[in-house]
Amino acid sequence: MSKLKRLVDNYEIYIGIPWRDAAAAQRVIFCVYNPMDELKLRAKIDEFELATRKKHHSWLHYDLTDTFTEWLSSQKYAKSYFQKPQLLPAVGSRYGNYLEETCRVFLKESDVDDNTVVAVSGVASLFGFIKVKEMVDRIAPLIPGRLLVFFPGSYENNNFRLLDGYDGWNYHAYVITPDKDL
Repeated sequence: MSKLKRLVDNYEIYIGIPWRDAAAAQRVIFCVYNPMDELKLRAKIDEFELATRKKHHSWLHYDLTDTFTEWLSSQKYAKSYFQKPQLLPAVGSRYGNYLEETCRVFLKESDVDDNTVVAVSGVASLFGFIKVKEMVDRIAPLIPGRLLVFFPGSYENNNFRLLDGYDGWNYHAYVITPDKDL
């Protein structure tokens, strides 16, 4: 069985466990996978949706892949960022505000309730601009159901590393990996 198939199977088992009221940080689920499997995972997102619906939950998918380019193109001084790209890492909080607001609008336009899984993909596109932890801290309280984050990186000893590229952080979400069965 492939690692991604095991990840889907482990997710299906977990999402079938009855939900209880919980704080926003406790409603977050990270599906951690090898960054080299990003395209394969994206092809399997429909399988996560099927697993979710099979367990009688609603599903909503939010892709972050293009959000940075959308935000940057709307900026008055976008041209200066291209001339001085070293300024881009300093825009994290403004980009974070944009992510939070676009997510808020996306959720408002959708029929989201406390039985909905909101799946977020494309978090690798945040690399270098905003930490995934900050993004999760901003949008998790907006979601009454569960927030599922597809995370291309590693998880070890309660420490996450996006793209295995820099020091990680500690977050208290539920973690699903393909390495062991639930």
